Amino acid sequence: MASSASIPAPEAVQVLVSLLADDSSAVRTASMSSLKDIAALNPLLVLESCATVSRGGRRRFGNMAGVFKVMAFGVHALDKDDIDPAFMAKLAKIATAELISSKEFNSDWQRAATSLLVAIGSHLPDLMMEEIFLHLSGTNSALPAMVQILAEFASTDPLQFIPRWKGVLSRILPILGNVRDTQRPIFANAFKCWCQAAWQHSIDSPSHFPLGGDVMSYLNSAFELLLRVWAASRDLKVRVASVEALGQMVGLITRTQLKAALPRLVPTILDLYKKDQEIAFLATCSLHNLLNASLLSETGPPMLDFEDLTLTLSTLLPVVSINNDSKDQSDFSIGLKMYNEVQRCFLTVGLVYPDDLFLFLVNKCRVKEEPLTFGGLCVLKHLLPRLFEAWHSKIPLLVEAVKSLLEEPSLGVRKALSELIVVMASHCYLVGSSGELFIEYLVRHCALTDNNRGDLDILNKRVEMKIRAVTPGELRTVCEKGLLLVTITIPEMEHVLWPFLLRMIIPRSYTGAVATVCRCISELWRHRSYGNDMLSECKTHPDIPTAEELLARLVVLLHDPLAREQLPTQILTVLCLLAPLFPKNVNLFWQDEIPKMKAYVSDTEDLKQDPSCQDTWDDMIINFLAESLDFIQDADWVMSLGNVFAKHYELYTSDDEHAALLHRCLGILLQKVNDRAYVSDKIDLMYKKANIAIPTNRLGLAKAMGLVAASHLDTVLEKLKDILDNVGQSIFQRIMALFSDSFRTEDSDDIHAALALMYGYAAKYAPSTVIEARINALVGTNMLSRLLNVHHPRAKQAVITAIDLLGSAVINAAETGAPFPLKRRDVLLDYILTLMGRDDNDGFADYNELLRTQAIAISACTTLVSVEPKLTVETRNHVLKATLGFFAVPNDPVDVVNPLIENLITLLCAILLTSGEDGRSRAELLLLMLRQIDQFVSSPIEYQRKRGCLAVHEMLLKFRMICVSGHCALGCQGSCAHNKQIDRIVFGNFSKLPSAFVLPSREALCLGDRVIVYLPRCADVNSEVRKISAEILDQLFSISLSLPRPAGSLISSEDIELSYSALSSLEDVIAILRNDTSIDPSEVFNRIVSSLCILLTKDELVATLHGCSVALNDKIKQSAEGAIQAVVEFVSRRGRELSEFDISRTTQSLISATVHASDKHLRVETLGAISSLAENTSPSTVFDEVLATAGKDIVSKDISRLRGGWPMQDAFYAFSQHMVLSVTFLEHVMSALSQTPIVKGDAYRVEDSQVDNNIENGNLQAAIFALTAFFRGGGKIGKRAAEQNYASVLSELTLQLGSCHSLANSGQQEPLRNLLTAFQAFCECVGDLEMGKILARDGELSENERWINLIGDIAGCISIKRPKEVQNICLVLTKSLDRPLKYQREAAAAALSEFVHYSGGLGSCLEQMVEVLCRHVSDESSTVRRLCLRGLVQIPSIHILNYTSQVLGVILALLDDSDESVQLTAVSCLLMILESSPDDAVEPILLNLSVRLRNLQASMNVKMRANSFAAFGALSSYGIGALKDAFVEQVHAALPCLVLHLHDEDAGVRLACRNTLKRVFPLMEIEGLLALLNTQSFLSDHRSDYEDFLRDIAKQFIQHLPSRVDTYMAATVQAFDAPWPAIQANAIYFSSSILSLSDNHHILAIYHAQVFGMLVGDLSRSPDAIVRATCSSALGLLLKSSNTLSWRAVSPDRSDSTSRNHDLESTQNQQIQTET
Repeated sequence: MASSASIPAPEAVQVLVSLLADDSSAVRTASMSSLKDIAALNPLLVLESCATVSRGGRRRFGNMAGVFKVMAFGVHALDKDDIDPAFMAKLAKIATAELISSKEFNSDWQRAATSLLVAIGSHLPDLMMEEIFLHLSGTNSALPAMVQILAEFASTDPLQFIPRWKGVLSRILPILGNVRDTQRPIFANAFKCWCQAAWQHSIDSPSHFPLGGDVMSYLNSAFELLLRVWAASRDLKVRVASVEALGQMVGLITRTQLKAALPRLVPTILDLYKKDQEIAFLATCSLHNLLNASLLSETGPPMLDFEDLTLTLSTLLPVVSINNDSKDQSDFSIGLKMYNEVQRCFLTVGLVYPDDLFLFLVNKCRVKEEPLTFGGLCVLKHLLPRLFEAWHSKIPLLVEAVKSLLEEPSLGVRKALSELIVVMASHCYLVGSSGELFIEYLVRHCALTDNNRGDLDILNKRVEMKIRAVTPGELRTVCEKGLLLVTITIPEMEHVLWPFLLRMIIPRSYTGAVATVCRCISELWRHRSYGNDMLSECKTHPDIPTAEELLARLVVLLHDPLAREQLPTQILTVLCLLAPLFPKNVNLFWQDEIPKMKAYVSDTEDLKQDPSCQDTWDDMIINFLAESLDFIQDADWVMSLGNVFAKHYELYTSDDEHAALLHRCLGILLQKVNDRAYVSDKIDLMYKKANIAIPTNRLGLAKAMGLVAASHLDTVLEKLKDILDNVGQSIFQRIMALFSDSFRTEDSDDIHAALALMYGYAAKYAPSTVIEARINALVGTNMLSRLLNVHHPRAKQAVITAIDLLGSAVINAAETGAPFPLKRRDVLLDYILTLMGRDDNDGFADYNELLRTQAIAISACTTLVSVEPKLTVETRNHVLKATLGFFAVPNDPVDVVNPLIENLITLLCAILLTSGEDGRSRAELLLLMLRQIDQFVSSPIEYQRKRGCLAVHEMLLKFRMICVSGHCALGCQGSCAHNKQIDRIVFGNFSKLPSAFVLPSREALCLGDRVIVYLPRCADVNSEVRKISAEILDQLFSISLSLPRPAGSLISSEDIELSYSALSSLEDVIAILRNDTSIDPSEVFNRIVSSLCILLTKDELVATLHGCSVALNDKIKQSAEGAIQAVVEFVSRRGRELSEFDISRTTQSLISATVHASDKHLRVETLGAISSLAENTSPSTVFDEVLATAGKDIVSKDISRLRGGWPMQDAFYAFSQHMVLSVTFLEHVMSALSQTPIVKGDAYRVEDSQVDNNIENGNLQAAIFALTAFFRGGGKIGKRAAEQNYASVLSELTLQLGSCHSLANSGQQEPLRNLLTAFQAFCECVGDLEMGKILARDGELSENERWINLIGDIAGCISIKRPKEVQNICLVLTKSLDRPLKYQREAAAAALSEFVHYSGGLGSCLEQMVEVLCRHVSDESSTVRRLCLRGLVQIPSIHILNYTSQVLGVILALLDDSDESVQLTAVSCLLMILESSPDDAVEPILLNLSVRLRNLQASMNVKMRANSFAAFGALSSYGIGALKDAFVEQVHAALPCLVLHLHDEDAGVRLACRNTLKRVFPLMEIEGLLALLNTQSFLSDHRSDYEDFLRDIAKQFIQHLPSRVDTYMAATVQAFDAPWPAIQANAIYFSSSILSLSDNHHILAIYHAQVFGMLVGDLSRSPDAIVRATCSSALGLLLKSSNTLSWRAVSPDRSDSTSRNHDLESTQNQQIQTET
């Protein structure tokens, strides 16, 4: 075992101490950790070393804070027997010397020095204090630091400090008078700490509390100085610190001195309340201590009379309300602490002077100063439960005081008052009328909203401190919770609350509190103590509202279904409970109806999603009231209720929506009354109370008038006529109209709008049998026109709505059997269209309001169109022109635009339904309207397309309903089987039927034109548009199959059956679209097109093809593609039916679409359609049209400058690439050329083929361009020649790539570009597009590896695309490996190495390739060598076993190659080949491979290291059997390297080492090692976990492999010189772990001193921080180990340490001089 003499422990500690000043924080942390560990074992050694470096001070050592922290830890670790007072004095002097050498304070090193002195004081308090006492002089700059040390010591160890407190005070007091202001806070803080220590000592050791007379004298002197001088300082910090100290001292000084000091001390404390919140809190704490000491003393009476406390209490009161606006949690904590501390102060006073304090607080509440009032209320709330018995007799006085504050305007005061009222209620202070008054106060503030804050609150006054502003919402919440709490938890309050709460429902100012009041009533009912007597008690109180008043109020307040606090539910619950108060008949009805209404409003989230929920709910309320009145059947009671409704107008403002509901409630009530005078009087009142300038109120009034008109129509009309006659007739209105146009306009608009609405709703609700004359009188005279002169959008909407209601009334009359025509209907339509337009003087009118006006106007037009008489053509066209443009309205806002579009579609359908005399005229009208909508159906804007398709579909549905579905061919009405199953021609012609049944012909629908318009929409990007367009086509053909065919047309029954079958298939597709939105759109479109191919007649098909040009250029690419696909399908399936003329016309349409196609892809697809037309019809006709068009272009255009290229050239390319047409087109072009002389020129290059300017025949020029494009597009002739010579052409091109790349490396790029162009042309000609892409991607990259990879990619592509050509190519390339040019050999090797992978079926050729590759692994080119090797390991798996030994031999040889890239390839290939190599192939060279891999594991190349480690692990699979022992020896040799690189700098190396260890550990057959593989320390990449793993594995090695430890240590120590800092650090820690755990004398004797010396020497001075940090940890590890126990008992030789310190200082000085 290593002796203490062989362990340079002092030197190690010195090194660690020196590393405390390292630049790296990691090194400093590691060294400090080690030093603390060592200090726990031999604190004296550490302390001596730290003391040595401390002598130079901060100027020589940069981290004195770390040194002092270590020394403090060491001092704490000392045993009592080890304490050397002299040495401790030395350390104390070092610390104090540093402290007195600096004027700064509170830095890290000074705090550390303080901790050292405090640690010394824990062992030798007298020594420490004597050292500090030496520096306690007024002239010493370190005086504050010394005092702070004494304060820290007192806080840390009060039991040792207090007995010595006298000495401290005796030295401190003489210098207190000379302390400067900047230092006084430190001294004051020290006194605070000393006094706190004294209190702690009295608690911990009360029997030994040494507070003698001298201490008291000193303390009294200090108290007087702090009180009279320091507390009066101008410096705020000094005053605050002094007050804190005085607050701790007041309990220790004598009563006499305290009493004498009170007149000065109290104002001093109170003066601090003018500062910030934190200072106020400190002052409050001191004040609390002072009050306890002066009032609650056990040795005598209170020192302060209550009169002496009034100023103090007056100062404290505003502190209660100090605001805390900061979001910081610490600030909030201070505010809460201060509030509690203030309350403790008041409680202290209240325990002594309860009555005086009560009167004081009550008087302060009456002062009307917000801070005082607020504070007084908060204190009363806090103290009332605590001083309940003492204050019991003061209840009346408290009640009166609270009453006086009920009108206080401040919200903060109101909040505090509300909380106090709740506390008073909990103690039964609320009784009688005062109780009701306070409950009303809570209710009033339950009704508070943010809107009325300005009426209730005033600006908070700023009185020394900022008072937090209370929001109305906070006050409301407090009152709501308080009222509910009082109701539910205090049974004694029931007699106060009931039936008083009923009175709180009616007042207008309490409207917002009704939900809370109703909930309280419900809770009272649930907890009632006297049963059904509650209702009978209501009748004994004359001031309680009557049943009529409650019903009128609550029904109107039901208005908002989303009101807060579930107001409707609460009201309905109360109505149900109060039902016995109402007439008996209504009780059962309410029991049944109210639960339904509550269920409707129970889910507010659903209601928010329903835009019509408000109207629905209002209708439910009116119906509820109407049915309730029917059940009551008491005319007097109903009229009484009506009177109440009339009175309740004063409860609602005109802009309140409740007022509108009140109109309707009164209206439905008047409907039930038969007294005409009563009704007339209430109508007059209703109109007077209504504010018709507000739309909501105006609408409510109109609906109310309508409800009244249902029973009293004439009375209502008389009233309306009087209003209309008096518009603008008052003197005031005439005078105002003279001076203000705006007054006249706005006033007139409101009145006219209201009158119009009232007329409209009167017509709507009035009996149908009596309205004809009234409506005719209104329309036929000028009465209506007088209502049209309005300008405001809301007024226009009202007038339009009124006209709509008139039309609806006419329709309703017709439905009830009393039809009559609407006179001047066309004039009314014109009125509506005029009103919905924008006026010139609208200016910047609200766009949304304009849209709403137009939506309402269109709905009104629909209503008027639907009444008799029918529209004239002029009126119809006028309406269409004015409305169709709305399809283009932008989509936002959706909630306004969507109803507008829906109304527009409904209008179009209504025009279609009501116009036309028979089916033919309606068909013409339908086509007219559809063609006007086509622009929207084909719009590029999605929402316009959707709207257009929706409109078309709805119109077709309506057309089918009126023109087809009514009758079948046999005259059956309704749905019958004949429509689809019987040939309609058989049953005669329709001319014999009456004119009413005449149907349009199929030709009248122009199906061909219609189909090509809607077919592109079936492929639209919008799924909804696709579905609707498919339904449109279904409707078109459903209608067409139901219409008569032309006379004389012969159609077989098979064709009819086929048509119905296709229509059925189309309907199946639509059914799928409706139910399954996930279906593939292309599949759906194909089925639609397939059905249309059958459904279209020949003429319709021709019309479709002739009109396809626009569809093929649809603005939506997907739709255009669908149209092209449909055309292809049409000509493919029915092209044979087309005549030459039809083909020519169709070709022209397709060429036109090609020319106008802006998208290249669409142009190609359109050319495909032309090719399909040629293939399925007459090719020559199509070719002639194309060539003729090309000839015209050449003559008339500069085709070389056409944007997007020349379309005809694209057509030529399309024909040349067509499988069927290519030969035909070539023959056709050749035929065309044979008719004229061929122009000289290179026809293979478009840019070189020029045409003689004298030739005017464009067809000749077109033929030449067509021929040129044909060859460049991959014609048959060029392709056939390339196919026949594919192997030789490709091989030579591949070899030339090598040569050209060599030239490119020398700067000659042009040969490479030309070769690549040739290669690309070849690829295009033979169709190897993938190979062309590879060339385009990497062809011009000249880096060696990139172009070799390019050749490999080409070879791989060929092997996949053309496997039959591989053998011929390989035969050529194997011979090319003997060429003298290096780059050609490299190209050949690159290609062959890839082809080998695909040579599974080549047989003898593979054997030849392997032989050639093996022969050239000795090539002079390293690239050839590694490529040949790479090829050998890619031999197919079915053949690799035959060549494994041969390949392994090559790998073994190349592992020693001179080129690193070849070595890396060899290692990578070894990994690959070992996956499938048999044992007999690997075993002969296993050891050789292991040795070579171990050599490569030290490579600087990270990939090499990673692969060599991984390959070594792969070899472990073969290290079994006879070779196991030999291979295990290799494992032991490699194990240190594996362990060290387990935390390599590279993640790949770490992973490889981890996997290799998992494979080799089982071979070592040690359970402990296997267990390590599953630990976090092994699997983690963190440094700390890795170090844990090193300690664990070192323990396993020592325990199970002691004989190998020597070898491991030798290899590890060698790694100290590794080129990687991380590996050096790993080796340091691993070796130290082994040495710290080993008890092998031999190992320790050899390596311990060596490693220790290296750690202390060069390694500790390494330039790498990780090495230095690990060195520090390792030194600590070694010194802590059990093997070196002897050094722990060795005391440091002070003389040796002095000489070492001298040497260290000399070395440091030399380094400083050198650096300088």
